[in-house]
Parts: sequence; structure tokens; C-alpha cells
Amino acid sequence: MSDRYGKDVLSGDWKSKGRLSRPTSQALEATRGTVVEDVETGWVGAVVSVEKAGGVHVVHLEDRRGKVKAFPLGPGFHVDGRPVTLTAPKGAQRAALATVRQQSSRTASGSVAVHDGKAKVALASRIFVEGRHDAELVEKVWGHDLRVEGVVVEPLDGVDDLAAAIREFSPGRGRRMGVLVDHLVPGSKESRIVAEANRVAPDHVLVVGHPYVDVWQSVRPQRLGMDAWPTIPRSMEWKRGICAHLGWAHETQADIARAWKQILGTVRSYADLEPALLGRVEELIDFVTAPE
Repeated sequence: MSDRYGKDVLSGDWKSKGRLSRPTSQALEATRGTVVEDVETGWVGAVVSVEKAGGVHVVHLEDRRGKVKAFPLGPGFHVDGRPVTLTAPKGAQRAALATVRQQSSRTASGSVAVHDGKAKVALASRIFVEGRHDAELVEKVWGHDLRVEGVVVEPLDGVDDLAAAIREFSPGRGRRMGVLVDHLVPGSKESRIVAEANRVAPDHVLVVGHPYVDVWQSVRPQRLGMDAWPTIPRSMEWKRGICAHLGWAHETQADIARAWKQILGTVRSYADLEPALLGRVEELIDFVTAPE
């Protein structure tokens, strides 16, 4: 007689069958170039490096667009549809990965990164910029380089009395002073200030500048979705005019501070800055670190 309800699904060794049907994860060394998929996020990329961060081993995967993302080493990956547990490479492979990482890693300024190096004791020489926004931009792009060289960047809070600031710093042998000035163009107020300041200690001071009204303008406008920075009427304060053009709040100083943070957040590397600023900052770094 037929069973109208069918076979009991719990009859027999159902636990064993379930285990057999589930594929087993295999251990696999995270060797450079191996293409893997992170199961949780769906990220697919080639292994470019393995390192220990915060006591945890992580693997860096580079996707086809060149973007790199880090994942904890271990289970949760697929290779050709098969589950794998990524393990740290051993011996020669680990050394090869370390060498590639050392050679290929770049800082935001485009220079080769110095890994596992301690920051130098600060030099007596200094780089001065007009204000806080200038200092934050220099730190974001050149911070690594400056720490390696032991160079401190200080804001001046304006350059209206630059000559006095130079005298106060007392530059001399082994104590050079580099200064970055906004809107340093012929005939400007800044050009007259710099001409006077250059007479104070010409052998140990280098004053350079960029042509932009404010350091904000040294960020490529494309990073903010514009073809060019707008022209702001002289009757309106420049930063507030920029915020108004972008549709951002601009009534208070806090609004201006938030606007700058948003602009600074679009800067990923030197490629997001105008060459007229890049060259001047590099020139100042070379000046204050050159042997005498």
C-alpha cells in the first residue's frame, strides 16, 4: 500500500547527509596575485599584500579598477567558487610581498612611503603658512614626508606683519624659515609685504607663494563638481561667496569651518591639487631640509 504522506524526512542518517553536502573550506596561502572573493561583501580582488594591523592579520585585495580594500585573514573567501581560508604567506613569499609593498606604496604626496620608520626629532627649521586651513591641507598631503624629515608646519594667522614674524623666529644657520603665502601675484598687497620681509634674513628665509585668493582654490574644482572656481564679487567675502555658490550654509564662522572640512575631505592625494601649489610646497620642504 502506498504512503500517502511520503517518506519521513527525518528518517535515516540525515545529519551525516547534511555534512557531506556542504563543501569544506580549504586552507590557502594569500600569495600575491591570487584572485579571491570576500563572501560577505562580494568584493573580488587580487592579493597585493598581507600585514598585521592592530594585532590582526589583514589581506589587501585590489579590484579591477585599482581600488584596494583590507579584510581580516581567515575564512570567508571563495576562489573559483570554492570556499577557502586564507592564511599568511610563508618564507620567500612573505618576503616578496613585503618587498613589493615597500616598493609600490606611495604617500599622498606621491613619494615612496617609509614603512616602520619613526618620526625624526623636529628640526630647528620650520615651514610657516598663513592659517589653519593651509596647515591642514599641507598635513593631509605631505604629512608623512614631513614626519620622516622632522619638519614642523606652523600657522602664522596672516602675513600682514611677516617681517616681524621673521625677526621673532630668528632664522640663521641650521634654523631656516620657509613661508607659504596666499595670493602672491605682482602688484598685490602680499607682494609688497614679501618684498619687505625678504630683506630681513635673505640667506636663511625663503618666501614663496601661490596665485590663489585662498588655499581653498588650490583644490581642483572638479573635486567639487565644478569646471572652475567661480568669480566672487569684491563686495562679498570670498569664502562666503564660494559657499553660497555651492549652496552651502555660510552665515557663521562655524559654517565656513564645515565647508572647509567638506572641501578638504575631497582631497585624496597631490593629484587633487593644482600644480602651482604643489611646486611651492615641495620647494619649501627642500629648502628647510637641505644640508648646510
